[in-house]
Amino acid sequence: MKNLTILIKPASSLCNMRCTYCFYADVSNLRAVKSYGIMTKETTERMIDNVFKNMHADDEITFAFQGGEPTMAGLDYFRYFVETVEAWHRPVPYHFVIQTNGLLLDDTWCAFLVEKKFLVGLSIDGDQTFHDAYRRDRQGNGTFTRVLETKRRLDRFHAEYNILSVLTAQMAQSPKKVWKFIKSNRIRYIQFVPCLDDLSGKKQHRTALSPQLFASFYTTLFSLWKHDLEQGKYISIKFFDDLFNLLVRHLVSACGFTGSCQPQLVVEADGSVYPCDFYVLDKWRTGNITEDSVTELLSAAPAQSFIARKRTDSALCRSCPYHPLCGGGCPRMKHEMYLTGRGKYCGYRDFLETNAKEIKKVAQMLSVGN
Repeated sequence: MKNLTILIKPASSLCNMRCTYCFYADVSNLRAVKSYGIMTKETTERMIDNVFKNMHADDEITFAFQGGEPTMAGLDYFRYFVETVEAWHRPVPYHFVIQTNGLLLDDTWCAFLVEKKFLVGLSIDGDQTFHDAYRRDRQGNGTFTRVLETKRRLDRFHAEYNILSVLTAQMAQSPKKVWKFIKSNRIRYIQFVPCLDDLSGKKQHRTALSPQLFASFYTTLFSLWKHDLEQGKYISIKFFDDLFNLLVRHLVSACGFTGSCQPQLVVEADGSVYPCDFYVLDKWRTGNITEDSVTELLSAAPAQSFIARKRTDSALCRSCPYHPLCGGGCPRMKHEMYLTGRGKYCGYRDFLETNAKEIKKVAQMLSVGN
């Protein structure tokens, strides 16, 4: 088993924000039960017990918390979770990660997260113009000022954190503005997540990214990032990290980056398990982590069916010299990163071809450093 990640939704789809583009609101609306509420102590205990029973001393486990908004489960819930893990008698290394909108992270929260060595993922969509356009609270107010203060609080507490930004169509048109925000706020680690359209596959949201915008955004950003890299100033941009991990170290460091899906263990608040965070749907429920072993959940028929889903590559993919590198890409992000509706253009291919020479130079530079 070695390295296992459990993605837990302790507050299900509950959230104190109403982001325009929230993919999990779309997903949960398609289930028979939209929200399973807050995970109970009993479910928490049985989940932790069941997970550790399947682990060995040379394994490692990461407990990652996501939502909805996971902090809505309350600080006492997280204290109890950590205490329960710490009380487990088997010597299995474990880590904690939490992805949050940051609205509830006061000094008490931050002190706890630092003490227990949580890696914090904080959601900020670039500067105030982009962020407040789509990341509003339940009263319809922008949240940028409050979230930026949370970032500064994390800095004061010397917390380990990175920034997650949803790359909307609007943000993708201003890569230089985004880079300026990164530099001026001394952001060292950032991940851009393509803004997805809903699961219907039809263009419903004007915020959804397109392959053309994906290519143009990352082409400009790559030039800016490379210039700093050559000056000895490294900023971690997840997409570039994943690309060069693959090219230089032959390591796959992102799910779906080479086109293949691996079953995940995404745990809803009632203990139900699903194979992918993008598809937490009744159809793909693989079992319950309080009742089924990790091995059973990973090998369950829905999990195996999810992996074996048939995908048809376009003629463009079949003739593409980069297909061995991306394998057609993540199926869920197909129309945001890769192919246009008619399959005549691929944003990923455009990015690779446009920047081929410079990508090769960076790969050579990173190879020397290894």
